[in-house]
Amino acid sequence: METTSCASRPVNHPLDPLTPAEIETAVAIVRRERAPGDDVLFVSVALHEPAKDVVLAFREGGPIERRAFLVLRDRKMRATCEAVVSLTTGAIVSWREVPGVQPSITIDEFFACERLVRASPAWQTALRKRGVEDFELAMVDPWSAGYYGVADDPKRRLIRALTWIRAQPDDNGYARPIEGVVAIVDMDAMTVVEIEDHGVVPLPPHAGNYSPAALQDPKNVPHFPDGVRHDLRAVSITQPEGPSFEVRGWEVSWQKWSFRIGFTPREGLVLHTVAYDDRGRRRPILYRASLAEMVVPYGDPAPTHWRKNAFDEGEYGIGMLANALTLGCDCLGEIRYFDAVVADASGVPTVLRNAICMHEEDFGILWKHTNFRTGHVEVRRSRRLVVSSIATVGNYEYGFYWYFYQDGTLELQLKLTGIVSTGAIAPGERPTHGALVAPGLYAPNHQHWFNFRLDMMVDGVRNAVHEVDSAAVPLGAENPGGNAWVVNRRLLGRESEACRDADPLAGRYWLVTSAEARNGLGEPTAYKLVPGENVRALAHRDSSVARRAGFMAHHLWVTRHDPAERYAAGDYPNQHPGGAGLPAYVAADRPLENEDVVLWYSLGAHHVARPEDWPVMPVACVGFALKPAGFFDGNPALDVAPPAGHAHDHCARS
Repeated sequence: METTSCASRPVNHPLDPLTPAEIETAVAIVRRERAPGDDVLFVSVALHEPAKDVVLAFREGGPIERRAFLVLRDRKMRATCEAVVSLTTGAIVSWREVPGVQPSITIDEFFACERLVRASPAWQTALRKRGVEDFELAMVDPWSAGYYGVADDPKRRLIRALTWIRAQPDDNGYARPIEGVVAIVDMDAMTVVEIEDHGVVPLPPHAGNYSPAALQDPKNVPHFPDGVRHDLRAVSITQPEGPSFEVRGWEVSWQKWSFRIGFTPREGLVLHTVAYDDRGRRRPILYRASLAEMVVPYGDPAPTHWRKNAFDEGEYGIGMLANALTLGCDCLGEIRYFDAVVADASGVPTVLRNAICMHEEDFGILWKHTNFRTGHVEVRRSRRLVVSSIATVGNYEYGFYWYFYQDGTLELQLKLTGIVSTGAIAPGERPTHGALVAPGLYAPNHQHWFNFRLDMMVDGVRNAVHEVDSAAVPLGAENPGGNAWVVNRRLLGRESEACRDADPLAGRYWLVTSAEARNGLGEPTAYKLVPGENVRALAHRDSSVARRAGFMAHHLWVTRHDPAERYAAGDYPNQHPGGAGLPAYVAADRPLENEDVVLWYSLGAHHVARPEDWPVMPVACVGFALKPAGFFDGNPALDVAPPAGHAHDHCARS
């Protein structure tokens, strides 16, 4: 097990994330030149990435200009500012106030909000009505306010906080929601503006604890009288010769893959400059891949729940909430960890230990054939490289897993787990817009929507995108037997034509072709985006969340590359009225054929909760894949060796 430490690592590439020393320097420059007071929050400090042509032209050992991008919130002046700072020259390159926006909520504000609410006399009165006297056992979660009218104008920095109660500090507080109580907090003024109380609902009777010691407690639902299982024997995963990957700073090489790992406070894990070595040629596939936004729209109109529409990236920051991953728990095998570094609200750098995990996995059969006439068998086992990061956003955990395969496939898998957001319901009643998970406790219906930004570079920066469907040929002279079907391909020539939806019944996928390279059959080389499980958004198109998360309207969007267009719901979704992000980007209707194109893929995880999801839900998975489709002249994994040692006799034999 090794860790790439960001504290001592030198900067070797323009895309290397900021080091703690660089964050300290950037903050010091801003303090020196702008003298922000104690009322200013350093919302984020991250690398200001150079232009794509600068990165692609860079050669090892060449000069690197390092810049930082900072977002600040002046609470006293109720203003949001952006700064670009040159770490090379020690000066502010640009400074601007961004009117009418709210940046993301900082972790410091999470805890400040809880303290403010607990001290509120009106909130305490609401809890006493429900039989609660020990306010220190209350758990206050700072839900973003959204935008539902002029009262939510971003001039004020608002949070709508919800409350749960524990019997003891280490309880699962989500088992006992304080239904009907909403605290509205102004985080600029640091005051509780209002306490909404929509009526008392009894507290659910059962604990929802899930530690081994709690399993035998009959007050738990469910409970396990026999405790934890002890009937599994150990599985040992060893690589006596060490892992097959090589790491140089943030650059990774494995099998024929090469790429760079990045990390930002907002997006979390980022992949840069993904390429494949094809018989001595380093062939680019992706310039940059990242989570571009996510939102969790709840489908319950009840007073406590109807405003639950958390934009977990743009309103909180997935990178800021990254877990410290643990060997044997989050990752298994011969592990390489990468630390990440972020800044707290005071601008002080914080190292997030083991924020990214990388390891190899056996993945079953890669390819096989048995010649039944001769008995000759050839079979190869698949190995895949996993790069992963997990974030905890309040009650939920989100795992982001990028898988690299030996046949040139790149897959993204999202793993959703954690605890469902809960509400209380009166005894004997059943929820209309949710599902009971325990007596007196329900989980509102909801969806999780994610958008991934895929800055493509298939054999060069000039690409085109085609939609590919399969269709039956009508019965007639061209199809007398009724068995014929064809594959139809349509160029998505402009941004207005490239807002598309998945169609699994047509086997739909999207093909990204190169304008500069041809394969051995004379066709443009290509990769295809293959959708996984998906769903349509159920929020009405005129709802607040649909206006703010316009990316949910379609599964695929294609834009021409613009480095300023980074986020699917715009730069500042917090308290934004809507219309920003992808709907605004594609309004330009730029031509796409043989251009520098970006794919934005939206995927929805549909969650109607089950009792089996309580008290901690088993992992649910959604995702997509990028697969070579004419990128190679044949199976690129033919040269994978048979397993070494004794097993070889069983994998390649006559």
